[in-house]
Amino acid sequence: MIITDDEQIAKLAKHLTTTAKVPHKWEYVHDYIGYNYHLTNLAAALGVAQMEQLPGFIEAKRELAKKYQQFFENIPEIQFVSEQEHSQSNYWLNAVLLKDRQARDTFLEFTNENGVMTRPVWELMNRLPMFKDCQTGDLSNAGWLADRVVNIPGSVI
Repeated sequence: MIITDDEQIAKLAKHLTTTAKVPHKWEYVHDYIGYNYHLTNLAAALGVAQMEQLPGFIEAKRELAKKYQQFFENIPEIQFVSEQEHSQSNYWLNAVLLKDRQARDTFLEFTNENGVMTRPVWELMNRLPMFKDCQTGDLSNAGWLADRVVNIPGSVI
């Protein structure tokens, strides 16, 4: 689902999601790489229902994040990742930052062994076997984060 109040973006999105075919009586000419994405009526109805609940979801996620922040305040080895000044997070993901990969893995082991499903934030694609020989730039910041950030539970349902 794409939601915008910009008419040009809406037209381009519709064009791209309907195969980017240039209108013509019989020719199939495409002016962009397009996709055949169509939202069924059922999926659209589900989307509308979810959008109606979005403010409540965000409020619940922000409340959960506040509880996490208070919980981790007194644990100096673990920093809860919170919104920056002059910004407002929807806290789609809740995450903590640990001092290094060893601390991260110890945290992951402890939480998962005790029934709290946590996971590393991501694995860098260049570290995956199928991409090991691909060209990359400097990923030192991404690597630093991947070695330290853990996602913690954040469901509102």
